[in-house]
Amino acid sequence: MNGIAFVKGHGTQNDFVLIPDADGALAARLDEQAVRRLADRYAGIGADGVIRVTRTETADEVRELAGDAEWFMDYRNADGSVAEMCGNGVRVMARYLWENGLVDGPVLAVATRGGVRTVHAEQDGEITVEMGRAKPAATRQLAFVAAGGHTWEATPVRVPNPHAVVFVDDLDAPGSLTSAPDLRPAAVFPDSANVEFVADRGHKHIAMRVWERGVGETRSCGTGVCAAAWAAMRRDGAGVGARYLVDVPGGRLVVTERPDGELLLTGPAVLGVRGTVEL
Repeated sequence: MNGIAFVKGHGTQNDFVLIPDADGALAARLDEQAVRRLADRYAGIGADGVIRVTRTETADEVRELAGDAEWFMDYRNADGSVAEMCGNGVRVMARYLWENGLVDGPVLAVATRGGVRTVHAEQDGEITVEMGRAKPAATRQLAFVAAGGHTWEATPVRVPNPHAVVFVDDLDAPGSLTSAPDLRPAAVFPDSANVEFVADRGHKHIAMRVWERGVGETRSCGTGVCAAAWAAMRRDGAGVGARYLVDVPGGRLVVTERPDGELLLTGPAVLGVRGTVEL
């Protein structure tokens, strides 16, 4: 079988294999097994996730909701599971579209399973994504996360992926995170969740580690950074237009909340290795 083209990219070292598929011909071939193989760091290319870059007209699941968005980010976690969207991944996909002349102008719309995201190319080379509004859990039931022999109260929120944000004094407290943190109660996290361990670094400045469902601990998580910043803003009583710096193991991102509640995520996106691979 002929090889297919791929591009490797990352946003604050949250890395992805991009599979260009403008006409949707590869949708059936990029199944769970194929995604696992591509994302495997020892037997494949290696990545936290796989992004199939295709036109919305080829994707029945988002075509009616895509509006004017020409492109769809078909995102899968490293274990092959489907995710709503990925804040670092959408910046990397936008970089790919711009650098390959597939879109014009500094602003573009990308369709995701979590909704259409508007992406802006900044003059300094970084990229900003309109990530939507955070959605707190509908229940008032308390939620908890346990890891490293500790248990903390958690803030459940969707952006639009489900997250559990935990404030800690020391980012080493959760331990090695070689296994998934325990989320309780299950009713608050019916789809499991990414877990963000967040520590203060200064005024409107936090740092975090993240465990991503379907992947494990990663160097960064765009939706998780937004969830952590949103929770910190509520904890701190930050006003309209708050802007937080968020340090992750892979770099730094900035989250701004607009007066209408829209969260803006700003950070780098880098493309690297290109080649072909057999599926």
